Amino acid sequence: MKNVKHAKCVQCGKLYEAVPNLTNCTCGGILDIVYDYGYIKTVLSKEKLAARRDYSMWRYRELLPVEDATPAPPLRVGWSPLYTAEALAKELGIAKLYIKDDGINPTASLKDRASAMAVAKAKEAGAEVIACSSTGNAASSLAGNAAAAGLKTYIFVPSRAPKGKVAQLMTFGATVISVQGSYEETFELSRQAIDRWGWYNRNAAINPYLSEGKKTVGLEIMEQLAWQVPDYIAISVGDGCTIAGLWKGLKDLYALGFIDRLPRLISVQAAGCCPINRAIETNQAWMPMEEDTLADSIAVGVPRNASKALMAIRESNGLTVEATDEEIMSAQKLLGRTCGVFGEPAGVTGAAGLKKLCEQGRIPADATVVSVVTGNGLKDVANAINACGEPLSIPSDMELLLKAFAEKGIVVE
Repeated sequence: MKNVKHAKCVQCGKLYEAVPNLTNCTCGGILDIVYDYGYIKTVLSKEKLAARRDYSMWRYRELLPVEDATPAPPLRVGWSPLYTAEALAKELGIAKLYIKDDGINPTASLKDRASAMAVAKAKEAGAEVIACSSTGNAASSLAGNAAAAGLKTYIFVPSRAPKGKVAQLMTFGATVISVQGSYEETFELSRQAIDRWGWYNRNAAINPYLSEGKKTVGLEIMEQLAWQVPDYIAISVGDGCTIAGLWKGLKDLYALGFIDRLPRLISVQAAGCCPINRAIETNQAWMPMEEDTLADSIAVGVPRNASKALMAIRESNGLTVEATDEEIMSAQKLLGRTCGVFGEPAGVTGAAGLKKLCEQGRIPADATVVSVVTGNGLKDVANAINACGEPLSIPSDMELLLKAFAEKGIVVE
């Protein structure tokens, strides 16, 4: 790969050749892919991007760690819409707000970006089987992207994973192992199985290529904003890979001179499971936490990408905020009512945190903010119904309809 120099351990600095089946450093640290920006500047420009008609994450191939001959996986991942949210910006009291809806990806979450990259690298490695552990979205994204590419999958999920996500897995033909335990226990069993049978590893804490796929959300945001940098980007955080990938993409663009400054990141975690934010706020090493939140996709008590996530928050002079389950459910309704965007609980946690920061006066009134919705609400309809309530249910009778309206205080204009 002409655009890639090597992989580097974020913990000890040891260098590795960027081969397809990279895993962690011998010291246990996570690896980071290091690019040759001098070379990339000779083959990529804003003008070349503007002329491209490949509206997927693969429009940024020069900034991705794949061989020139490696075909893009079949599913169209990326280039999700960036909506102008004027009504919500006014309600929050800020100048400009954009909503990046990654729930429109093929399996309905941002995790498709990482899984598409994993499938491409698995193909380069000559693998026929790929596996991972997941709270739900990484699992369904891997199963879908792998199925389209003809790869077999083994997926490990904690037993609390929502049925909508498990249904996706089964539909995509994955071998699904529902682990009776926490995400940490699920991860450990998947690690042992992958080591035993030699499957290609899609676990974000071990495979450094996954955050390279996730960083494309940041590349898209900047291109969709005509390279005008927002003041803040808010995103939900669980394992840490997504916010780390977002920051990597932004730094890539800054290194290339495509943007002239970097935004501040807003790391939003669930109040019931916030080990990364707590480490920032206490200025101490992160410590494991219980996984006590309905936002299952970010319920990660032992974050495997904590080092990269903490680095991203600190380097960006970022903000941290925790949202309660009640605030997350309220944000789910708020986004639907003001933007027409249906996000799952973890998907709207970024918006919930942004709302809280605005209420606390921590976001200036003249700020421009992007909030990323990382997953679609159809993945967890049970919690959506809990948040919004059941519909009116009556016989086909106008008098009963009028009565029901009166009881609910509904005024028809």
